[in-house]
Amino acid sequence: MIKVEDFHKAFGDQVAVQEVTFRVEPGELLAIIGPNGAGKTTTMRALAGIIPASRGQLSIAGYDVDADAIAAKLQLAFVPDDAPLFHDLTVEEHLSFYASIYQVGDARSKAFRLLEEFELTSKLRTTASNLSRGMRQKLAICCAYLHDPQAILFDEPLTGLDPQGIRVFKRSLQERAAQGAAVMISSHMLAMVEDLCTHVLILDGGVQRFFGPVDELRKSFDHVDAAASLEDIFFAATS
Repeated sequence: MIKVEDFHKAFGDQVAVQEVTFRVEPGELLAIIGPNGAGKTTTMRALAGIIPASRGQLSIAGYDVDADAIAAKLQLAFVPDDAPLFHDLTVEEHLSFYASIYQVGDARSKAFRLLEEFELTSKLRTTASNLSRGMRQKLAICCAYLHDPQAILFDEPLTGLDPQGIRVFKRSLQERAAQGAAVMISSHMLAMVEDLCTHVLILDGGVQRFFGPVDELRKSFDHVDAAASLEDIFFAATS
């Protein structure tokens, strides 16, 4: 569903990502982890069609991100760490706008269910500029889910969410994956990643250090203690 082969991205003479290859199948949750500047956001932005790859093939639901950009984006949702909402639009108007872009059938009932799930029904007529940071993040998640995308990308999605919001968000990820979506999430919350995700991609300095199922991590870093946490393995992989 999400496929990346030999992805390379350079900004002038500066190489941000090189020779990255991975895939996320329907029902899988991939965590992309690494230190600041590792290339996580660059990889996600390239998959979302925001920046072009310098080399390699990237596809969403079988559509090439470059050659079939519109078709790929129709199957995709991307929520960056600071979602670009429209300050003067209300919560209701945001969902109506997204529904019109993606031509969502039964948009009203879908939107209402999402607003209930993320506890935003009381903010229906509140503009984005008057929402708290956490509520803006919840609104961005609702907009992302509205058209039932087959591939979902989240870049540091927990920013601003309270404990209840985090619980609801985690449950929503599992539900979307169970319904057949391929989910990719970038996060520094390693305990959550270990608990939630099926696969892990570790980047360090733009280089791929590991990709595979979570339960294969320890086999790949056999010099780490058998009881090591994902945090321990993270530091071993990026040291």
